[in-house]
Amino acid sequence: QVQLVESGGGLVQAGGSLRLSCAASGRTISNWFMGWFRQAPGKERVFVASINWSSGTTYYAKSMAGRFTISRDNAKNTVYLQMNSLKPEDTAAYYCAARPSSGNQYVYWGQGTQVTVSS
Repeated sequence: QVQLVESGGGLVQAGGSLRLSCAASGRTISNWFMGWFRQAPGKERVFVASINWSSGTTYYAKSMAGRFTISRDNAKNTVYLQMNSLKPEDTAAYYCAARPSSGNQYVYWGQGTQVTVSS
């Protein structure tokens, strides 16, 4: 089992920045992918970014590359999502998730953290 706890969401003005954190506990995740997803009201959950925990290789949704940066801290077992130049359309619940490197389905999910960007 892997437990994921997100934090760092809040209200920010357009153009501002936020850093989300996702603390992982439970089984080792050294061979796993950690991902961030978001879900806006009335819309489907969409992929934001992911990172290969062991190699540090990162992947981004095209619309967010350049503004968002995913990173990890091995010592703290934590993955981060730095979000810059935020826009009102970035308003959503942001979720952290984990999947084994050998699979393509995210199997563990956090409870989500709300990000609201005002215009």
